[in-house]
Amino acid sequence: MAKQTAEHHTRAAEHHGHAQKHHQQAAKHHESGNHEKAAHHAQVAQGHQTQAMHHANEAAKSHTEHHGSKE
Repeated sequence: MAKQTAEHHTRAAEHHGHAQKHHQQAAKHHESGNHEKAAHHAQVAQGHQTQAMHHANEAAKSHTEHHGSKE
């Protein structure tokens, strides 16, 4: 189970990195007036953010299930 939890952390980090790159591309295209490409990269970034949150939530859930809540 620890390996699966680590995989979720890794995947979350990867998706956050992809989202960052797409947001940077969106900003670049927006500044140059290419709003269609900017919107495309913003949408792709949103997808990566959604996937990152999924993996982060799964990792947190796994920690709670195996180590208990700190409440």
